[in-house]
Amino acid sequence: MIPCLSIAGFDGSGGAGIQADLKTLTALGCYGMTVLTALPVQNTCGVKAIHEIPVACIQQQLEAIFEDIPPKAIKIGMLYSQTIIEAVADFLEEHARHTPIILDPVIVSTQGNTLLQPNAIATLKQRLIPRASLITPNIPEAMCLTEKTEKEALLQDLLRLGCDAVLLTGGHEESTIAKDYFIDQTGARRDFCSKRIATQNTHGTGCTLSAAITAYVAQGDELMEACQKAKNYLTGALLSAQHNSLGKGNGPVNHCFKLDI
Repeated sequence: MIPCLSIAGFDGSGGAGIQADLKTLTALGCYGMTVLTALPVQNTCGVKAIHEIPVACIQQQLEAIFEDIPPKAIKIGMLYSQTIIEAVADFLEEHARHTPIILDPVIVSTQGNTLLQPNAIATLKQRLIPRASLITPNIPEAMCLTEKTEKEALLQDLLRLGCDAVLLTGGHEESTIAKDYFIDQTGARRDFCSKRIATQNTHGTGCTLSAAITAYVAQGDELMEACQKAKNYLTGALLSAQHNSLGKGNGPVNHCFKLDI
């Protein structure tokens, strides 16, 4: 078994956060572990409230994992506050210097709810993004991180934040093709394209994509290949749930479509 760690928030409805990460990691052949950073009360219609996890509790969770089952790769999702970001960054700088980190800079949910406090954005840029092997912002998140609007400017400014590579996801664009844009510090570039799937069941797609990349990286794939495989997996998960809605809002994708569940 290949252990992977998700450091992220909670989703009791199962479509996003650590629940989506665990389903994805399992479906792709890895052993998923979690550190809970925040507890949003949410369902497919939106976030009702957010309860912050004490920093001491987050540190204890990290220590318990790393002293027993060090992960081969780490996915970071919702962190919520400046103090949580600083605590996670401090720990990873000491204990995970050589571990691949896939960072999904969760700022706003699919339904438009704020999942990162505004005063924490600068800390995310200074403390964690430079440690990341790959960051996977969608276009609205990239605009929050860079204050740019044009795609090429977004990509270049994101890369200047110090991560090894960027996958800018294009799910929010209005086109018949769903295109994601990859660039790394060597100048390597690639666009990942697939036919856009007409569905309202998109809850947790960002979490699912970044967790899938983490799984493939943990299994030895290079970043660009991991991104392609992860996009293929997400496309399959979206197609499987396209006409099979759960909930009254943005339903989840079918993380386990490969398992015929």
